[in-house]
Amino acid sequence: MSRSDAEQEDKINAERMPSFDDVRWTSCSLEAFTDLYWDEIAPCLEAEGIDSRSEKPTYQWFRDHDARSFLAALRRHHDRPFGEFWDEDLELGDDEEGYTWETTDDATIDALEQFLSRRQSRYSLASSSVDALRTRLNLYVRAYQEANGTNDLLTPIQRDRENPAYEAVDACYAAFDWLNEGTEREYSAQTLQRVRRVVDAWYQHLVGRRIASMNPASGLYDEFKWEVEDSPTPSLSASHIRKLMQAAGTTREQLLVVALAGWGLRASEVAALHVSQFHRDVPEDDVPFIMFKSRKNGPGEVSLLYGMDVFDFRIDELAEDETWAGYLFPSSQGKTPYVTRDTIRNWFQNLALEAGLPERIEGERPSPQLCRRFWYDTYTAVLEGVLEGVDEIAAEQGSSDPRVVMQNYLSDSRSRRVRREFMQEQLDEAFEERT
Repeated sequence: MSRSDAEQEDKINAERMPSFDDVRWTSCSLEAFTDLYWDEIAPCLEAEGIDSRSEKPTYQWFRDHDARSFLAALRRHHDRPFGEFWDEDLELGDDEEGYTWETTDDATIDALEQFLSRRQSRYSLASSSVDALRTRLNLYVRAYQEANGTNDLLTPIQRDRENPAYEAVDACYAAFDWLNEGTEREYSAQTLQRVRRVVDAWYQHLVGRRIASMNPASGLYDEFKWEVEDSPTPSLSASHIRKLMQAAGTTREQLLVVALAGWGLRASEVAALHVSQFHRDVPEDDVPFIMFKSRKNGPGEVSLLYGMDVFDFRIDELAEDETWAGYLFPSSQGKTPYVTRDTIRNWFQNLALEAGLPERIEGERPSPQLCRRFWYDTYTAVLEGVLEGVDEIAAEQGSSDPRVVMQNYLSDSRSRRVRREFMQEQLDEAFEERT
């Protein structure tokens, strides 16, 4: 990496901000605020060398990072000052001995920590994401103890166990019954789904490591049907996307729409895009991608299934300026060499007005969030279509969940290729000019 590239990366890291573009504060539960802390705030703290588990961020930190809305919404909607939220909801009060599990069984703790350690190393997860998984696992551990009167989660599933398998399954189900109905605190469907997902992964890990002989959580998807309410955030339609592209008269405006609706990026990610993040030298059966060194759940890649021609036109235009530093939306003003997310929002709303989009879409003004939501909803529909396509394979393999087939019977490359083919069709249809 050259000195100039290193300096640019330092600037990006120094200016990393939490992003709340997709958040509707009025619908945020305390669990949602907890997730926002781990997903958005903690990675920013860690990027600055601040321990997100032991060093409580100050009000000045929130102010400097344009994140005061988090504190205001927390107090307004839940009457929670951040200090109380830190102690009671994040459970990050002073603890010199490290994390406190809801069990004193050493073998169980070792199995939990080894799972998290391998998860972090193999999936390149950020520490904040691991902390979120740890919190969800600990909630299950507590529920298991409350429901079954024991904090030993390993003995019932060990390979040399003497008890019948159904007892281990009953104990696991009893824990989720307690979470669902027995606790005084009401957990959201989304939280319960996330706990179920990581518990299933933990048990499956133990089976794979030959520590356990069975996964008692494998049937939870059929037993508990927690329904997550539809997102309150509306979405632009394919016809809206076509209107925006037809109204886009510059490469800047065209790339703006492509980055939001075709790549699914957040407004803050669009604002800071740099040419060095784009990787085009890929194997023949792969597609170009954007690399993010710090994103939700750690480093991430975004496949570029559409819009490379728009990207190339934008590069050619910007390269005519010998002082160009590589940012796709450069700025000669402000603290950073690229525009702010507020500028992205203003540009988008002006384009939406020029394109003749409705003033309100399901009560919301057209925004980058609604445009990005088009990508998200399209991808969700694509994934559902792929899962429907492997239903028959799942039935033949004796699995009630097609996700198991996606994970165990389709290679990673094949699974990605199937999703990309479906997604490519949907994006082509949305961006295609129609008369």
